[in-house]
Amino acid sequence: MNILLVGLGGMGTCHYMNYKHIADASVVACVGRSESDRASAASWGLPIYASIAEACAKEPVDVIDVCAPTYLHKPLVLEAAAQRKHIICEKPVALHLADAEAMYAAAEENGVQLYIAQVLQFTREVETLREVVKTKRYGEPLDGCFERLTACPKWSQGGWLLDKEKSGLLPFDLHIHDLDVIVSLFGKPDGVTFTECAGRGKAYAEQYRFLYAYKSGLNVCAEAAWFNAAIPFTARWRVYFERGMLICDANGVTGYADDGEVTRFDISEPVQVDCGINLGRSGWFLRELSHLLACAKRGEPSTLVPKKRVLDVVEILENI
Repeated sequence: MNILLVGLGGMGTCHYMNYKHIADASVVACVGRSESDRASAASWGLPIYASIAEACAKEPVDVIDVCAPTYLHKPLVLEAAAQRKHIICEKPVALHLADAEAMYAAAEENGVQLYIAQVLQFTREVETLREVVKTKRYGEPLDGCFERLTACPKWSQGGWLLDKEKSGLLPFDLHIHDLDVIVSLFGKPDGVTFTECAGRGKAYAEQYRFLYAYKSGLNVCAEAAWFNAAIPFTARWRVYFERGMLICDANGVTGYADDGEVTRFDISEPVQVDCGINLGRSGWFLRELSHLLACAKRGEPSTLVPKKRVLDVVEILENI
């Protein structure tokens, strides 16, 4: 599969590094306009173009991978769809439900697939949780708690992450990861409430607590924060079931059954790739991109990141 990489920042670099480990994947060209984009393309030995249309006219392209900032997703996806190429787009698909629907409609009208890169679905941790929920190993879920905390991302180029109209701020950039997992496991919630806080002079909320309620009685809470504090990145969760609990933290994924049995689940990754940025080594993106390219080769939608769930998540976040 020949890939056109659009956007050569952090995620573009991450995707490029992982494509090198996929046997039938080859990044043949890039799209970008900044000096850093041109420098990256030159270091990778790849031609760089100013537009998707120009690149597709000159290069053999099967898949277009959009890794540009969020506010550019819609115009780039529409341009990619017009070229009749399958599209991988980084999360979030868009900041408004109407825009996301228009992007999917353009893909469908041109006979191509649009895949949204929700990488947590491809982690061994979420894979384990999904299997425990599906098999009812500990019975029905009763309560869940998800946490995703980090220092404020002041490093973003041009500060676009701190601009509500460009990034959607904390809910769309950070919390979307956990919300996608929550909806994938338990369905679209029947009720949503939240609290938020911010220091004096801040134009955006620095911390949120969300509560998602279900008619079944299940409650799921989540916290997301860009703290004005130099804390290390922290992501963990726990789900309480009728007959036990599953916990994911720095110790891995551990199951605690009501009969006293403790299970340390194997979440080891046989292949780990250096992503080229501050994400370290993992197999997450390798599994994600391998899956999405396999779906594109068959011309089929992804079962792990389906359209309906992507739209449900955008709708929830837009209302928040």
